[in-house]
Amino acid sequence: MASETVSDSTAPEARTRSSAVGVLVVTAGVLAALVAAALTALSASDAYAAYGLPDPGPVTRFGLPVVRVIAESGAVVCIGSLLLAAFGIPAKRSGALAADGYAAVRAAGWAAAVWFVGAVLMVAFTAADASGRPVHEVLDTEVLFGLVDALEEAKAWGLTALIAFVLALACRVVLTWGWTTVLFGGSLAGLFPVIATGHSATGGAHDIATNSLLFHLFGAALWVGGLVALLAHAVRGGAHLGLVARRYSAIALVCWIAMAASGVINSLVRVPLDQLFSTTYGVLVTLKVLALVALGGFGYFQRQRAVRDIDRGSGALVRLGAVELLVMFATIGIAVALGRTPPPAELGPVPSKTELLVGYPLEAPPTLFRLLFDVRFDLVYGTLAIALAVLYLVGVRRLRARGDKWPVGRTAAWLCGCATILVATSAGVGKYAPAVFSVHMGQHMLMSMLAPPLLVLGGPTSLALRVLKPAGKGRPPGAREWLLAFLHSPLTRLLTNPFIALALFVGSFYALYFSGLFDVALTQHWAHLAMNAHFLLVGYVFYWPVIGVDPAPKPLPSLGKVGLVFASMPFHAFFGIALMMSATVIGQNFYRSLELPWMTDLLADQRLGGGLAWASGEVPLIVVMLALLIQWSRADTRAARRMDRKADADGDAELTAYNAMLRQMAEQDSPRKG
Repeated sequence: MASETVSDSTAPEARTRSSAVGVLVVTAGVLAALVAAALTALSASDAYAAYGLPDPGPVTRFGLPVVRVIAESGAVVCIGSLLLAAFGIPAKRSGALAADGYAAVRAAGWAAAVWFVGAVLMVAFTAADASGRPVHEVLDTEVLFGLVDALEEAKAWGLTALIAFVLALACRVVLTWGWTTVLFGGSLAGLFPVIATGHSATGGAHDIATNSLLFHLFGAALWVGGLVALLAHAVRGGAHLGLVARRYSAIALVCWIAMAASGVINSLVRVPLDQLFSTTYGVLVTLKVLALVALGGFGYFQRQRAVRDIDRGSGALVRLGAVELLVMFATIGIAVALGRTPPPAELGPVPSKTELLVGYPLEAPPTLFRLLFDVRFDLVYGTLAIALAVLYLVGVRRLRARGDKWPVGRTAAWLCGCATILVATSAGVGKYAPAVFSVHMGQHMLMSMLAPPLLVLGGPTSLALRVLKPAGKGRPPGAREWLLAFLHSPLTRLLTNPFIALALFVGSFYALYFSGLFDVALTQHWAHLAMNAHFLLVGYVFYWPVIGVDPAPKPLPSLGKVGLVFASMPFHAFFGIALMMSATVIGQNFYRSLELPWMTDLLADQRLGGGLAWASGEVPLIVVMLALLIQWSRADTRAARRMDRKADADGDAELTAYNAMLRQMAEQDSPRKG
């Protein structure tokens, strides 16, 4: 009864604290909306004139940035709350969410509802803005659907609204840590449709601009949303506040570095240095950079001080975090205004068709030298390859520092796999792949059939489990426990099922290239990113149970491993032959529209790509068989050593017993012969 009395008495106080955080977030959102509207007033008229569009009126002109601030505020709070629930607040050992985690998920649900409303309004405002009409004129269903069908950005906001709606519903029913991590991934996916449209997705160098925007917006969402969730957790008087604050501080530092680097890269693509202070866009970029620099330094040092003083109470953290939050939302307002301002690069000379469709010119045909050394760094996969190599080497170094050994062959295999990804995406192969089918097929083979077997031979999860320290009994789970939970999750067991892995590995060839899906994907940069991710992941889950050093959730016997590899070979061979025999050019309209003077015979290029697919099917067989032979040899050696150690320990009792049995059988047979 006493505990119930305490709970009842503290409930109003907890609600009051939560309301205070809500008021703070609303205040910050209003500040962001005012900043966005004020700065938009300086550039909106110029934007309509620059693009030759009629002015849709003040409601649409000023309402659009305000509505976008509402949508983005809901998005960052939703993402930050789910981040807190999934990786900040420790879940129970049973996998159920703790009370604080459940509160964060419920907050994410309300934020997702705000995100949904803002995204729905953005559909109408975007349609009105693009058509030069007041927003009330496009609210007719037939008119709105017609405009949305013609506007990629309006479609993107519609898809975002659908994702936010699903998140809002799911957050009402989720009670476990595993599903919370799924919702967190879904919330990040909700940012992607809008990233794929707008300034960064059009014009020259849109590949670099879009990739940098991915880092920038994801970093901003985790940084800003994470701070909101941390303040809410502190105001609620949540458990493990020091641990949660330290985890957020580490994430915030990484996000700030990613935002700073990607923001500089994106700005250099959109505004020349000599126009940084002479154009409205350049001034807004400068303001945003200054705000980010101030936030990075101020936020880091104040969080460090607050974390040190966390045992004295959460007051310091809340006070300092509130100031940082207001500046963060003001920065969001600047970013929204920046999105409403035409970049100088878009108002310059009209890019060629190749630059518009691919992002950069291709003036010469691909040669072996250009495929290897004509570098165009891929910010997503190039960064991924370098980061994976560095993290692996750091892990190996830590093992050796404490006196443990790690096989050199595994390190070499992992680094070769990372190098393969780097060459496939950031060398000339990656540069020519979007425009030349045969080069694309070569990239496909590298990403799905060469890099994955090398990576699984590196044993990354075994290395991580040896490097990461266990949380210990009674302590909150950490990175090692999260990794183990993922390895034992139903999703991992499903994907590494031999039949599922085989179907994904070989079936995706036919589903992508013979269904018309590839033709649609060719025009979208985000689709190229998704294809490379798919190639790499399905290759990894296929080769993991076959030759992987890490124990697979569903181990295969030796004959099963060989059989799985041989079962995939006919499908690869038939796919390559089908490409070579086909009289229809896949992606013909897109490749013709590039107007590359040195690409005249598309069918011959497709046949070359089919030949690469057919011939490359032998490469994984060689790698797999060589790896299996080495693994079998080492297994036999280990078994022989175990038998020798056992014999030394028990005086070879097993062999002595076996010889005694043979003598006994011989003695029993002797009287019969006599």
